[in-house]
Amino acid sequence: MKRVVVGLSGGVDSSVSAYLLQQQGYEVIGLFMKNWHDESVILDAECPWVEDSNDALIVAQTLGIPFQTIDLSAAYKERIVDYMFAEYQAGRTPNPDVLCNREIKFDVFLKTALELGADYVATGHYCQKKEVQKDGSTQYQLIAGADNNKDQSYFLCQLNQAQLAKALFPIGHLQKPEVRKIAAEQGLITAEKKDSQGLCFVGKIKLPDFLQQQLKPKKGDIIEIPKDAPIFQNYQEQVEAIGDNRNAAALKILSKAFVYAPQDGKVVGQHNGAHYFTIGQRKGLQVGGTPEPLFVVATDTRSNLIYTGQGAHPGLFRKGLFIANNEVHWVRPDLKLAVGEQRDFMVRIRYRQPLTPATLYCTAEGIYIIFETQQRGVTPGQFAAWYEHQELIGSGVIG
Repeated sequence: MKRVVVGLSGGVDSSVSAYLLQQQGYEVIGLFMKNWHDESVILDAECPWVEDSNDALIVAQTLGIPFQTIDLSAAYKERIVDYMFAEYQAGRTPNPDVLCNREIKFDVFLKTALELGADYVATGHYCQKKEVQKDGSTQYQLIAGADNNKDQSYFLCQLNQAQLAKALFPIGHLQKPEVRKIAAEQGLITAEKKDSQGLCFVGKIKLPDFLQQQLKPKKGDIIEIPKDAPIFQNYQEQVEAIGDNRNAAALKILSKAFVYAPQDGKVVGQHNGAHYFTIGQRKGLQVGGTPEPLFVVATDTRSNLIYTGQGAHPGLFRKGLFIANNEVHWVRPDLKLAVGEQRDFMVRIRYRQPLTPATLYCTAEGIYIIFETQQRGVTPGQFAAWYEHQELIGSGVIG
């Protein structure tokens, strides 16, 4: 009998995953990951870890499977929290959920499961795993979840073949209502429990309070850039001159972020720290009186400045992006592009964003992604993931 360790989070998805594996004849063990100790930055109403752990225990008891809690908080702080602080301080916006899956669930947690004699680890992610035989070897495919509204393949975009080989996703073929129905039929306490939000296995946090543990408040100017600023006119002229050309110079122009100077706009307010803000953000600026809503279009953590624009501001849109070589990851390394190659994929730059057509260009420095249509809110530090049909092929950190 194959042994599977399930990451029981105290939610309905992992609960049903454990039940389905049990029905499939696996020996199932439930493990709850405790990743965080600091209750001061967690919103109490959002089910802190103690309640989740209790729910996970009750589910395990209902199913009659062994259960234990493991403390991974040291690894979580080192690999996820410290990474978050460093990224925000550098003016980038990290995605801790992607890193949590790569570094915690499918690394530290996976190693713990293997030490328990497990053949696989399972999670309640809405995604699917398939296999193809190629050149005499097995290639594991990461496929989008059948429920388009819940597909979580993006969060697993940094997994490798060795991790996928040991992974099971028991609910990936189901719709969310089906999962809740199964939980209710089996009398699982999590059947009607709300989906968790916030940091992976931590809960919903007060981000400013969280960041202020290490990144101290620092007053700075909020500068509004007008829509007709010369920088946008110059860019448009460059794009028109490029046309369909995709040489090295063209790729750099199409993927470059706008860089502003204080003299490009006017001061409209003050903020408490540029590192607390991200591109596309509207809340927290506390600047009123503008005809259209004000959005962050860029941050400068070195000078502690925030640049903003009103409404559908040209500074929010970009035609392309760049991913440096050391940040490029191929879930399917057998499909990796060689330098000089290009290929069309469907791409998303954030969770739940609709997939959009784009072309990947592989150069000696890294990969350029040029979209068919301009994308709103391309954000350094986030992950771009590219798909072929429903399969996630690769990903990388946006530069």
